[in-house]
Amino acid sequence: MKKDRFLLGILVFIGLLILAALALFFLRTRQPAYGTDDTPQGVVRDYAVALQNGDYERAYGYLAKMNTRPTYDTFSTAFLTRQLDISTAALEVGAVTRQDPGGTWVAVSVQYAGSGPFDSGWSNPDRAVLIQQGTAWKITYLPYPYFDNGSWFQPTPEPSK
Repeated sequence: MKKDRFLLGILVFIGLLILAALALFFLRTRQPAYGTDDTPQGVVRDYAVALQNGDYERAYGYLAKMNTRPTYDTFSTAFLTRQLDISTAALEVGAVTRQDPGGTWVAVSVQYAGSGPFDSGWSNPDRAVLIQQGTAWKITYLPYPYFDNGSWFQPTPEPSK
């Protein structure tokens, strides 16, 4: 009889652990929260959070207002059609590494998911480049897949004479 009570106690404990794990899984916050965007690092982080949340208008607002800035339709279409696919990537934001009138650099690393259970993925260290427009920090460069470096913010070639 004592063995049955001990076994029953273990089973009840395991059941409570399973219920607690399920409760934590379903009650957790599903979308990352925005932080402050008054620093270069905060702007880069909030840009990535906006993309992850599908808030393309907010993400577009973090781009620098320059002649070569893409239109909102071009920007959002790149993510909606998965020309730029962030579903298997994560952006790690580091510290400011350079600050001069030409731009402020923030260390970033794009973390890519692995392709199988024994592949832990890989990371690509790079930088984000921001400029200050008014009192706000605006992005002019981020690594792929968070930014289309092939066409966004590229100078328009002048016609040959």
